Parts: sequence; C-alpha cells; structure tokens
Amino acid sequence: MEVKPITTYSGKIVPLFHDNIDTDQIIPKVHLKRISKTGFGPFAFDEWRYLEDGSDNPDFNPNKPEYRDASILITGDNFGCGSSREHAAWAIKDYGFDIIIAGSYSDIFYMNCTKNGMLPITLDEAARKHLAQFQEITIDLPNQTVTSPEQIFHFDIDSTWKNKLVKGLDDIAVTLQYEQQIKSYEESKAY
Repeated sequence: MEVKPITTYSGKIVPLFHDNIDTDQIIPKVHLKRISKTGFGPFAFDEWRYLEDGSDNPDFNPNKPEYRDASILITGDNFGCGSSREHAAWAIKDYGFDIIIAGSYSDIFYMNCTKNGMLPITLDEAARKHLAQFQEITIDLPNQTVTSPEQIFHFDIDSTWKNKLVKGLDDIAVTLQYEQQIKSYEESKAY
C-alpha cells in the first residue's frame, strides 16, 4: 500500500456518528483470510453496509449519494476499539478514507492508521458536529488545522507521526534513510 504525503488536503466528508466502533465492525473476522494489505475495502463495515441480499444498505451513510466518494470519515468516540487487527486500518484505507476525525481512538488502531498513511485527528464532539454540516473540509497537517467554510479547528499530533505523514514515509522508508549508516556498521563488524 503506497503511503502518500499529507500536507494540505481537501476532501468530501461522511459522518458515521457511533461510539465504540470496534475492529470487528470495521472488518468482520470472516474477511481476514487475505495475505496482502489490499483488497479489504469491499468488506469494510460489511454488516452495516450491505443488506442480507448483498445490495447496498440505503440507510448506511457512506452508501448515500451525497456521501459517495468521501475520503474523510467523521465518527464518534473510541473508534477502532476491540482486537488489534491491522486489517481494520487496511480496510478503511482501501475503502478510500485518508483521514478519520473521531473523539478518541484505541491506541493500537491509532498507531495502525499512522503506519498505513492515514491521518487520525482527534476533535471534540462540538467540532465534529460542526464539520459534519459541510460537504467538504480542508485539513492542513503542517499547521494542524481542520477548516470548514465557517471555522478553523486546531488538533494535536505527535511530531514523529506528523513528520512521517507530511513526508509520506512508512517505517521501511524511515529505516532506508539510514541505509548508509547501517551498511557502514555491518561492514565494520566481523562475523
């Protein structure tokens, strides 16, 4: 999965205001049989997204015409709780979301987002409800702001994760920045 830099990002939003959305609701365990990081998008939110006959559930916000092609998910508190499966982050990314705005996150899910090129933003309920009124919002990661047509909200993010996301780096790319030092060290050791 390619990690793209996130600097200034404008996108369509979709609200999914539920608290405690766990990783099994994001990607049910029945769909964890793949061996790659891709291809999980069609199964994201499977039990909410589809009716029993396999057709789209018209009551599920991301299926509604006004929210099609949304790339920013606005949701409730404790998003990504439950098991530590990285598949949940892969499924959301593969579905098309680059940014999630929630009240809070499971620690492991939050880390899985940052490691897979997604920006998890934490904002209070009033800010999230305000943002959900608009079709499109803008995120400025270097300045740590989320902007609606009417208001600007500041968010906090650890500088390490911010740097990786702004530069589009995953853990392997960060390690490769030290390739010459690693090679020099390896060459200096007699095995």
